[in-house]
Amino acid sequence: MTDAPWPSDWLRGALALLVLTLLAPGRTYGYAIATELETRGFGAIKGGTLYPLLGRLEAEGLIASQWEPGEGGPGRKYFELTESGTAHLAAEVARWSAFSDCVTAVLTGSPVPSARRS
Repeated sequence: MTDAPWPSDWLRGALALLVLTLLAPGRTYGYAIATELETRGFGAIKGGTLYPLLGRLEAEGLIASQWEPGEGGPGRKYFELTESGTAHLAAEVARWSAFSDCVTAVLTGSPVPSARRS
C-alpha cells in the first residue's frame, strides 16, 4: 500500500461504520478512536472530521458520551454504543458487506450476487 491517503469520499462513506465498530468492544475517547483508525491503515483522521461525526452519532441516539475527570490532566469525553447503536451497527455491517460484494463483483467482472439483484 502507498503512503497516499484514501480518497476522502471513500472515508466519508465508511467512517461512521468504522467508528461504531471501534466502540463495540466498550467505551473509549475520541483520540483513541483516531489513533486506532490510523493504526489500522486509514490515515490520520482529523478532529474536525471525527468530533462532528461523534456529535451526529450521539444526536441520532447511537452513542452516548460522558465526561470524566483526568488523573493529573484534563478530563476526557468517553463514548459508548447505546442499545440502539448496537442494533444499528449489526444492520449496517450486513448492509456494508452486501454493498462490498456488489462493488467487488462489478470491479472484477463477476456476476452480482443473486441475493443482491433487484
